Amino acid sequence: AMKISRRESWPLEKAVMEKLQIYHGPIGKEEGERRLGQDGRDGCYLVRDSDSVPGVFCLCVLCRGYVYTYRLHQDDAGSWAAETTPGVQKRYFRQVKNLIAAFQKEGQGIATPLLYPITLLSTKPSPHDSSFCIFHPY
Repeated sequence: AMKISRRESWPLEKAVMEKLQIYHGPIGKEEGERRLGQDGRDGCYLVRDSDSVPGVFCLCVLCRGYVYTYRLHQDDAGSWAAETTPGVQKRYFRQVKNLIAAFQKEGQGIATPLLYPITLLSTKPSPHDSSFCIFHPY
């Protein structure tokens, strides 16, 4: 059931992400929105795999009932950046967790600062979510 080929093509990025408690893996857009909606607070956020672009991650944050999605990607030098509002200076970070920390402050070009991390352990899986078993915390 696991999609091995895709994982092998970007093992380093994936390994980095899997250390983050806010990383939910390949849950898809709808399930990501469901998990944020379950929390319901402005500024709650998680990271998931992009549905459309292999090897790209999405930072998803809830603001006034709407989920804003920002792509995270790594450049050739290994630095991470987020696709923020056009016109905002793009900032590069050596580690994803540094990027997340920076976006917890105001004025970073995203809809709302990141306030409430939605971690895998805090998430109730939906009954039809078969991907959950792959990310068992133990």
